[in-house]
Amino acid sequence: MILIISPEEPATDETACVNSFFENGLDLFHVRKYAFSDDEMQNYLNAVDQKFRNQIVLHSHFHLAKELGIHRLHLREVERERKSYLPFTNYTLSTSVHSIDDFNALDNIWQYAFLSPVFSSISKSGYGRDNTVLNELKRKNNPSVQLIGLGGIHKENCQQVLKNGADGISLLGSIWRSHDPLNTFLLCRKIVQLY
Repeated sequence: MILIISPEEPATDETACVNSFFENGLDLFHVRKYAFSDDEMQNYLNAVDQKFRNQIVLHSHFHLAKELGIHRLHLREVERERKSYLPFTNYTLSTSVHSIDDFNALDNIWQYAFLSPVFSSISKSGYGRDNTVLNELKRKNNPSVQLIGLGGIHKENCQQVLKNGADGISLLGSIWRSHDPLNTFLLCRKIVQLY
């Protein structure tokens, strides 16, 4: 499985890129736009082809999900710990963790969880420079939840994440800091498919 997370700040031709990613086999796209107003979120999602709505995951603006035809929600670690997911029984849920022990303790309400940082982050300067979870992936023993590696993943190292036990990868900085986001995605997708 391969996922892309939106940048928090707008990128050039961002929604056009999202449509291209989906047309070329992207599994899921995470919309991480906490600062958006409701109108901005609606405009952003309306710029993505309607046929991809079931592959979009919201990180915020959950109150708009039903109206927009979104069925996937992502809750941050703090939201999971507060049990903020309890009202969302009719949605497919994902979350984030930062240790393999936390991942292994997740129950089957979660379809998958991001475990980060696998490598030093591309988009968050300094994050993961001194402490990564790559070697922890081998201790995965939760059969109910898929583990998606996140943090510093690009075409040169994405296969290493899968070899260490992840069920998929998530891309952020390597995509949005690329001069050719679509080609960067396609190169990673090809490597994931070959694994």
